[in-house]
Amino acid sequence: MKLMTKALEARFAKLGRQDKPDAVVVAKFFTPTSNWTWYATEYDPEERCYFGLVVGFETELGYFSRDELESVTGPLGLGIERDLHFSEITMDKLKAKLDSGAHV
Repeated sequence: MKLMTKALEARFAKLGRQDKPDAVVVAKFFTPTSNWTWYATEYDPEERCYFGLVVGFETELGYFSRDELESVTGPLGLGIERDLHFSEITMDKLKAKLDSGAHV
């Protein structure tokens, strides 16, 4: 599965840098064999790096590498996937849902 499409890259470019609580989360990536999830609000095509919320051992904002996401192979040979059914949501609403225990 492609983690990045031309349409996604265009959407990230249109939104640009988002330094605000209601930043738009454009894409969700996840591992089918664990509970790690990455919610991307920004993408730098030159660095091939996303910025967004990472939910893993901790929940924190930070940068994550597209190349690293694409290189991961889990215990069943499955890689990280992009949630094809994910709908854009603002970061403040996403955090509220996650804090309430909702699955996003």
